Amino acid sequence: MRAIASVLILLVALCFRVSAAPAPESVAILYNSAVPESRELAELYQKARGIPAGNLIALKMPVTPDISRQQYEDSILMPLRAEFDRRAWWKRGRDGAGNTLPVVNKIRVMVTMRGVPLRIKQTPRPKPSVGAAAESPPAAPKNPFEGHDEASVDSELAMFGVEGVPLEGGMLNKYYKSKVSIEEARFPFLILTARIDAPNFGTCVRMIREASEVEKSGLWGMCYVDIANKFPQGDQWLETVVNENAEAGIPTVVDRFNDTFPKNYPMSDTALYFGWYDRNVNGPFLNPLFRFRKGAVAMHLHSFSAEQLRNVTKNWSGALLEKGAAVTVGNVFEPYLHLTHDLGILQKNLLAGDCWVEACWKSMPVASWQAVVLGDPLYRPFMHRDGSGARLKHDTAYRALRSAKLRWPNDFSERVKQLERAATRMKSGVIAEAVGLEYVRENSEEQAVEQFGRASEFYARPEDKVRQVFHEIAIDRQAGRKENAVRGLRGALAKYSDLPESEPLKAWLDILDPPPPPPADPTKLPAPGKTPAPAANKP
Repeated sequence: MRAIASVLILLVALCFRVSAAPAPESVAILYNSAVPESRELAELYQKARGIPAGNLIALKMPVTPDISRQQYEDSILMPLRAEFDRRAWWKRGRDGAGNTLPVVNKIRVMVTMRGVPLRIKQTPRPKPSVGAAAESPPAAPKNPFEGHDEASVDSELAMFGVEGVPLEGGMLNKYYKSKVSIEEARFPFLILTARIDAPNFGTCVRMIREASEVEKSGLWGMCYVDIANKFPQGDQWLETVVNENAEAGIPTVVDRFNDTFPKNYPMSDTALYFGWYDRNVNGPFLNPLFRFRKGAVAMHLHSFSAEQLRNVTKNWSGALLEKGAAVTVGNVFEPYLHLTHDLGILQKNLLAGDCWVEACWKSMPVASWQAVVLGDPLYRPFMHRDGSGARLKHDTAYRALRSAKLRWPNDFSERVKQLERAATRMKSGVIAEAVGLEYVRENSEEQAVEQFGRASEFYARPEDKVRQVFHEIAIDRQAGRKENAVRGLRGALAKYSDLPESEPLKAWLDILDPPPPPPADPTKLPAPGKTPAPAANKP
């Protein structure tokens, strides 16, 4: 334990790259003057981040989440350009192709507030007449973007100063995969956008408040990653998240099975969540008692994850925020997988110290498309990965894990030896579980199971003990030892049958050992000599 403690003290002296957030004077705040709470949130955020009061922009917009392209141009685009002109925030010129665009821009970030419309609907296209269709030549291979000018309002605003470009499809985001801040990148035509919006006004207030509060100590806790095995590209993004967390010393529970984390899966201390690919919120997030850790970063990859932000049982983005997450990302229409946020790049940049909006836009290949960034754009959840910041008691074990990773980054044996000793002295289930997860990564099954057993002894809450069972069963499932997994699940069900967390145990058991179909109901059998009517003919 002395070795771990000494590292905790020395960490502050080490040097890390922690990028500064954009200056407050470079941030503009856009709100809907027709919605009183939109102004209230704008003023709250302005004061929380010390943004000049003159950087607030009030525009009268429709009060519906969906607007037409014409409504966007009339109530947002043109008035906003006029405001930037009037305030002398930018200077616009022409590029080599003759397009008008900003060549100087004082504003690098724009925050839209709850009340600003969310989506621009697709413009209806006239259908060709029958005669014209008959005379047309054979159709060329379909362009997936043809006719698709629907978009996220926020994504459109990122390049709202650029004129003369097609409305269909997206525009190249030149900040994608950047290694520098938006100020250093020198892209005056690009403004990074983020939105303070959620199912409820109170949740928006919490998102603003918690981002500033958590920055005092940093975000610490567990990460849960749900890899869906749907498409290799998305799966690889999440594998990158897992690898980046391992390098950072963040304990990460990984589900690599086709089914998502089941309902009531015992997620504890959830500071980070990355998953895909279900349309609507499910699994542990349906548990009414579930709450993320303060300041949590959470996202679920799906084409329509931010289709709406009001119904907490539909889609993902709004639901995750309502469960306590501080920030998330999403898509408002079908974006196509390769044009969504690369979650691996996003997490890598967050861990490097980037603020939320820069990390998100560095991971997004296009603008003027379907993405939306939700949460305080200036939030830096990992600005204290060097060991600095206020020390909170419930973060101690997680800081120790980070310390050990920094002290012995390439010496796995020494690191886990020191952590095992620390777990024993501190009676820390968190550290023992984290060591077990490290052994899983090293394919050391026996040592992993031993550490999960120790973690179960140290943890006081039964739901944390149940999670250790899941870790052990997952090892057997992954190795194809079905009989062992079924036997373990049955034993755990008998032991924890009175807990809500027994429900996910039953869910896994039903997958591995499906129950027999129920016997036929004799009252519903057809009469002798008669054939049941097809389902399509039923009233």
